[in-house]
Amino acid sequence: MALTHTPHGNSGLLDHPDAPDDTARHRLPKQTRTSAPVLGVTAMAAALGATGFTATAAAAAAPTSAAPAVSAPDQADPGLALAARIQQQADGAPGAEDGEDADQLTAGQGAAHQESARQEAARLAAAQEAAAKRAAQQAAATEQATRTEQPAAPAEASEAAMAAPAEQPAAVSPLPGYTVDTPAATPWVQLRTGVEISAPAHTPVRAITAGAVSSAGWSGRYGYRVIQTLPDGTELWYCHLASISATGGELAPGAVLGQVGATGSRATGPRLHLEVRPGGGAPDDALAWLQAHGVTD
Repeated sequence: MALTHTPHGNSGLLDHPDAPDDTARHRLPKQTRTSAPVLGVTAMAAALGATGFTATAAAAAAPTSAAPAVSAPDQADPGLALAARIQQQADGAPGAEDGEDADQLTAGQGAAHQESARQEAARLAAAQEAAAKRAAQQAAATEQATRTEQPAAPAEASEAAMAAPAEQPAAVSPLPGYTVDTPAATPWVQLRTGVEISAPAHTPVRAITAGAVSSAGWSGRYGYRVIQTLPDGTELWYCHLASISATGGELAPGAVLGQVGATGSRATGPRLHLEVRPGGGAPDDALAWLQAHGVTD
């Protein structure tokens, strides 16, 4: 059955049946596109919180100039801020709390370093003070030792001087302080075989030089006599002694061998009769011998 349509004017819903070609048949009227799809995509992108979808939707909606501009939702959207913070924590980037913790850690490390430096400085100061005290003690001990040793030097020298024998003279006077009598002062000048030295009785008589006692005792006219033999064989006779002190042994120069007396037949008063007999023979000039040995008293 054929359908017929009575035209009531151009309504715009269907083409006129009198149209010459079939291409215009059953064609829907052309509609004007609005911005509603763009707003739907933008809202979906904001709900999802994905910035990539927003950019894609904005690019798809860009063909028409009438589409309104959509502001970036990441500046005010809480979902995007939360997502950014979660991503930031996952990546290990420090946030505000981490920054505070880092500042506190740095401050603690600085305080610990300062305390360590202070302790090290105190330790060094204590070590230096101890070293200074030790040096002062050593210096004081050294000074004390020096003061103690100084007085000991004269004492040691004195002991050495006492231990060492004094240098003995080669010859001394048999009666120090007394001189040989002149021949005119004594009788029997022609009979004199030595020299006479007058002195008070019991005045010590000393050995003239070093030699050994070869005889000591009574000898008639010489009274008490001591004979000293020198190393060269010369004999020294000490006569008219009141007493004898040395009866033997070696005598050093100045050693006491007896006392002045007046014993013997030829004594005219307290005096010392001295004879010098080279080789134990006849007497020689005693005065010349004494002078030759440096005895002038």
